[in-house]
Amino acid sequence: MRTLVLGGIRSGKSRWAEEIMAGDYPVRYVATGAAADADSSWARRVAEHRERRPASWMTVETTDLAVLLGDDAATPTLVDDLGGWLTAALDRRGWDGGSVADDVDELVDAVEQFAAPLALVSPEVGLSVVAATAAGRRFTDELGTLNQRLAQHCEQVVLVVAGLPLWVKRTKAPN
Repeated sequence: MRTLVLGGIRSGKSRWAEEIMAGDYPVRYVATGAAADADSSWARRVAEHRERRPASWMTVETTDLAVLLGDDAATPTLVDDLGGWLTAALDRRGWDGGSVADDVDELVDAVEQFAAPLALVSPEVGLSVVAATAAGRRFTDELGTLNQRLAQHCEQVVLVVAGLPLWVKRTKAPN
């Protein structure tokens, strides 16, 4: 079962994804955010996430999601979050017109082939004003496209608002 978990900042999307992945099996938690080196506020957020996770979960910090998912499609995985992944892809390709289309294609293909339970956490875009900067507009445009593509390949899509799930797409897993 592949689940795309969408929501705004502090909506509870990460916590909700962690709850649906909790079970009697080990989970690989993939953190895509930047290191919390000099930013104490970011460091607190990262620490909160770490403290919530069961000790049995393995944490991997990477933005190379397509390779990671392709190399091991049998381990239940939670990716938190796709905004961090997209930021890294834009950093690599260039914010001023470099295409991330190949990166998105590779990620979508890896998600489509992934066999174990998978939760993908992603910021939802378009719930606020249009960004004032070209980089901000580029990010929201690319993230909106990524979320739409992944939603087509996930059996479940949920929007988390105020910690509560609003089901956008709910398909039963094959028996």
